[in-house]
Amino acid sequence: MTKQSIEATSLSILALDTCTESCSAALTHNRQVYCEQADAPREHSQRLLPMVKSVLSQADIKLSDVDLIAYGRGPGSFTGIRICTSITQGLALGQSLPVIGISTLATMAQAAIEAGAQQVLAAIDARMGEVYWGQFIAVDGIATLVNEEVVSAPESIVLSLDETQTITACGTGFDAYPQLLEMAGGLTVCELAKFPDAKYMAILAQQGHLNGLSTSVDELKPVYLRDTVTWKKLPGKE
Repeated sequence: MTKQSIEATSLSILALDTCTESCSAALTHNRQVYCEQADAPREHSQRLLPMVKSVLSQADIKLSDVDLIAYGRGPGSFTGIRICTSITQGLALGQSLPVIGISTLATMAQAAIEAGAQQVLAAIDARMGEVYWGQFIAVDGIATLVNEEVVSAPESIVLSLDETQTITACGTGFDAYPQLLEMAGGLTVCELAKFPDAKYMAILAQQGHLNGLSTSVDELKPVYLRDTVTWKKLPGKE
């Protein structure tokens, strides 16, 4: 259990993520960040709500005091994405709170940027001989996507970043396919950003909210990247 003193947003944002092996919840309130994180595969559905309760308790507020819920929208584990979006639905519906989906790849890139990176290649092991990946640059300290997020074979990755400058690698894709670290003359690994962490998701949520990207819970949308899985909304939702 930690209390972060890093600069936080003026909004009270609850951020949730269960899209990879890591499970995390964070709350920004009064420019403080409260967070919980655990590497607990197959335990996300049991861990997340207690984490939410903990960060709210640390800040001494109730869910009704939250302005916005940010959720890990994917890509990542299909089951993990479903858990995150379903729990977000339940929390947001109960308090009529707006929501905003945040990319897991962007969240890892944001962590790397907070650590000093300017260019980031984020990649998550997608199994089946593929990776989910995206390229990001720091724009005013915010992870900004270059082109689009993709699922592909590792050998199909083509960088659009400036290969004459340091490119930071983050995510489990580089554990599964270490040959990717040899791209562009060698990438620098940021171990801090191996998994998405909700406290960095909150930073992106603030910026997204300012850009008008938050929605009602009825418009919640997970992102799988693979077309073999479709989202099924709760009963009664179209």
